[in-house]
Amino acid sequence: MKREGTKPAAEPAVWRQPDGNPLSCEEKIDVLRENLVEIQEACQEALEDAVLMDVDEAQFRQVLRDLVDGLNNPYAKK
Repeated sequence: MKREGTKPAAEPAVWRQPDGNPLSCEEKIDVLRENLVEIQEACQEALEDAVLMDVDEAQFRQVLRDLVDGLNNPYAKK
C-alpha cells in the first residue's frame, strides 16, 4: 500500500551513505520513507494491542528496541 505524502515520525533530515555523503536518489528515499511508515503503523498497532491486553507499556517498548537492536545486516562487509 502506497502512502504518498505520509512522513514517519522518525525520519532523518538527510539520509547518509556509509561514507557519510548524503543519499540523493529520490526513489531510494521514497522507499525508505514508505518502509518507515509501514514499520511505524505496525509498531503502533502492536503497542495498542499489548496495552489492551494489559501488558506493561514500558516493557513492550523495550521489547521493540531489543528487536531492532537484534536485526542482522546480511550485507555487512566481513
